[in-house]
Amino acid sequence: MLEKILESHRLQLNVLDYTFAEQVLRYYTRNRQHFQKAMPLMKDDFLTLSYQQILLKQQSREYNEGRLFKLWLFDKSDTAYQKIIGDISFNNIVWGCFLSCHLGYKLDKDHEQQGYMTEALRVAIAHIFRHFKLHRIEANIMPLNHRSISLIERLGFKKEGFSPDYLKINGQWENHIRYALLNTEM
Repeated sequence: MLEKILESHRLQLNVLDYTFAEQVLRYYTRNRQHFQKAMPLMKDDFLTLSYQQILLKQQSREYNEGRLFKLWLFDKSDTAYQKIIGDISFNNIVWGCFLSCHLGYKLDKDHEQQGYMTEALRVAIAHIFRHFKLHRIEANIMPLNHRSISLIERLGFKKEGFSPDYLKINGQWENHIRYALLNTEM
């Protein structure tokens, strides 16, 4: 099942279930080396259809529980939804008095520097603030990821601090710069 959530000028941003495991697997396989520099080490079975089915089922549960809002990006011309070109995750959603989440995103290596992620994040952030009524989105970025820092700053995120050894990326503990965007309409 594909749940059409949002669209931008060139993109559709959709929630996917386990029946899209093949497309997700192709996305990760195509971008394995590209993503590895900014992701935790992939487990041996990560690039298998069964693992992606399990992961998508887990993400569906977390979505239904209000803990995750993961969007998969497709070019609008891909009406058969065969090629994922990116993903955006609003994860670790905390309700109550915090109303906050963490932001993560990736883009297919062949679609970088064309404005796709800026376009997708503008729409997705507006949706998470308007419909989820969250107050804060936090993004943590490795200091050498200049493109990502530039993107986040263009979107209005403000630098809040530095977190040494924040995440284990590609087998190494990596420092991150902490950015946040506040929902000014709350």
